[in-house]
Amino acid sequence: MLPILVVTGLSKEARLAAGPGIEAVGAGGSPERLRALLALRREPGCRAAISFGIAGGLDPSLVPGDVVIATGIADETGRRETDAALRDAIHSALSRADLTTHSADLAGVDAAVVSVTAKAELHARTGAAAVDMESHVAADFAARHGIPFAAIRVVCDPAERALPAFVTTALKPNGDPDIIAVLTALGRNPTHLPALIRLARDSGRAFAALARCRPGLVPDFDDPGARRSAGDAAR
Repeated sequence: MLPILVVTGLSKEARLAAGPGIEAVGAGGSPERLRALLALRREPGCRAAISFGIAGGLDPSLVPGDVVIATGIADETGRRETDAALRDAIHSALSRADLTTHSADLAGVDAAVVSVTAKAELHARTGAAAVDMESHVAADFAARHGIPFAAIRVVCDPAERALPAFVTTALKPNGDPDIIAVLTALGRNPTHLPALIRLARDSGRAFAALARCRPGLVPDFDDPGARRSAGDAAR
């Protein structure tokens, strides 16, 4: 059986996703790099694609550690519905986990949304509960190849909390934190330290919840594409 392609941004997300039946692909928080990686796949090589990782909160009611199972992905080109069968299977797979889950849209962006004002504007424009930088790219890939797509994203920074701008660039190409870049930024502006401490606390909660989402990456779902492939082979 073909694996499920799990699309991530950070190396820690990819490590949490890794396991039997999974092929994890990440691009270090760069949507353009992710598009280039996925464009190399002339065939999908997977039976479904799932976007998996942390996200920024847009809905003010969500707190760090809340899980959003996407009903759709909204970006500047419009909105794509996620696959209903795969989405339902993920809900079922996570039903026994100690998680607070929400069914809602995600917003996909090419540039990080760091200010409270920008988060509020994006929420008002799209109605999305959270935002990330990979789900829209993964959704486009799945649509091009006609495979099911879903997204599991855990809120890290809530809607009312701004992020220091430097954290969006303090990543290595493989998605590991660039500690030297963080320390350099703090040296230039030590007033960012309280925000960085809050972010570390929020990300700890988010990643703890994300680890409990791992069963949702190998759901038992009715894959029409697999049925078609089996029918073709029988003929």
